[in-house]
Amino acid sequence: MATTRVVVDPITRIEGHLRIEAQTEGGRITNAWAHSTQFRGIELVLQGRDPRDAWAFTQRICGVCTVVHAVASCRAVEDALGITVPPNANLIRNLVHGMQFIQDHVIHFYHLHALDWVDVVSALSADPAGTARVARTISPWPNNSETYFRGVQDRLKTFVSGGQLGVFTNGYWGHPAYKLPPEVNLLAVAHYLEALDWQRDVIRLHTIFGGKNPHPNFLVGGMASAINLDGTATINAERLVDIQGMIRRARTFVEQVYWPDLQAIAGYYKEWAAIGGGVPHFLAVGEFPEGGVNDVDRLYFPRGIILDRDLTRVHPYDHKLVKEYITSSWYQYAAGDGVGLHPWEGETKPVYTGPKPPYQFLQGLDKYTWMKAPRYEGRPMQVGPLARMLVAYASGHEEVRAEVGAVLGKLGVGPAALFSTLGRTAARGIETVLLARQMERWLDQLIQRIKSGDTKTFDGSHWEPSTWPASAEGYGYLDAPRGALGHWVQIRDGKISRYQCVVPSTWNCSPRDGEGQLGPYEAALVDNHPLLKPDQPLEILRTIHSFDPCMSCGVHVLDATGAAIVEVKVQ
Repeated sequence: MATTRVVVDPITRIEGHLRIEAQTEGGRITNAWAHSTQFRGIELVLQGRDPRDAWAFTQRICGVCTVVHAVASCRAVEDALGITVPPNANLIRNLVHGMQFIQDHVIHFYHLHALDWVDVVSALSADPAGTARVARTISPWPNNSETYFRGVQDRLKTFVSGGQLGVFTNGYWGHPAYKLPPEVNLLAVAHYLEALDWQRDVIRLHTIFGGKNPHPNFLVGGMASAINLDGTATINAERLVDIQGMIRRARTFVEQVYWPDLQAIAGYYKEWAAIGGGVPHFLAVGEFPEGGVNDVDRLYFPRGIILDRDLTRVHPYDHKLVKEYITSSWYQYAAGDGVGLHPWEGETKPVYTGPKPPYQFLQGLDKYTWMKAPRYEGRPMQVGPLARMLVAYASGHEEVRAEVGAVLGKLGVGPAALFSTLGRTAARGIETVLLARQMERWLDQLIQRIKSGDTKTFDGSHWEPSTWPASAEGYGYLDAPRGALGHWVQIRDGKISRYQCVVPSTWNCSPRDGEGQLGPYEAALVDNHPLLKPDQPLEILRTIHSFDPCMSCGVHVLDATGAAIVEVKVQ
């Protein structure tokens, strides 16, 4: 049987640099390698700096995942210094982080992932009246007229007649793996365009609470969000009403556009509920503390671990059991490549040993990526919305169980369908619906606290370094839109002595470890994975995009002066 090698470099419609190499036999992927092609060095930048400033640096790891790194960093420093933030600050963080989730998931679906399932060019042949009929059967969203969809189709025709497709250029249009009728394709294209304007509106919540976007302001010990209902330069009654409107519009779009579209499209691709499952272990560090920032027993999405796809038991999570390995990575540990290091012992010493780009293949090399390989008690772990929903489902989370049961029933599949490419995409939708509803409750709680006279958003009792111990270490957990995120900090004499991040895409894009265990991307691609046209590997994009990769989070390099941190020479 002939063996074919497929290289996708770069994987587009993601944040950062990712190369996938696959080996196929008889139309199936039999082996895969995930290569991150950019170096991460942010931990080196932080050494010697004031820990109260760490959030501002880590936030620049990525231009997309800004909020999550800031919050995780604040939590790490607060853990090290014994700081508990005021309840108002915790609610504001939940609101800022929650809107980041909602915006991120909707953008991911329409602008990063939907085109793996939607044939844009097919929409040119759609009957706008038929699209309107489909739209009215799945949602009460007002933009559902024949005239509206004809206008979208005319815009698309203008792109094509001009010799290019604009934002839709370079797709595998006409690929035999596409299954949607033209009318549904036109519906998805219309909502792709609507989502661009919607997300720009709702994310203004960040500018009210954090002063700006995409890098809102945060503060160790709370939030820099002064509250005075009668003030003009503070969080006042007018701004709270504005925020209330954004949350309402976010929820309406999620419930009437995004979620119905996702379910409608998924109904045409049910076979993908048995494709791309991969690693059977799932980790969620939990998110959205509802009692207090350090109260991990009262998280809206609980923390825990699922092993071997067993939903009858949730195992406890202990961050001290996380280790990173570099067997297949372009790094060096003082104790040798075979050891695993907990982040409080972590080292970031880059040593590039690969070929000089451009290279034909990286598969077969002992070291082939800038990603380290995180393992939990020696196991590779999937992280992300699916992990969170599985842990919540198995923990008895009533809202999660209700939504999961409803979507499985609608699609006519059983719980095993969750462990798949389609399952990851559906879990992201379920999570978005729940958070869009929960945002209203958090805002109501904040308003009630303000009405009762509580306007405190900062605790400065441990702000001065003179109050700090000579040495301290802290762990900042956070479940980001893309999955489990950890920041580990060590402080000596008032300065950061060591800082390590283990991010969602490091977990999911991790390479082979010393035991030969594949990382989640790699394992998912060899799990019953078809490839109809090796020269147009649409199926690879479907599974990789279902993880929502963000490579800049995993492999980012930055120097405040713009100077090089490391020079890599290839002999």
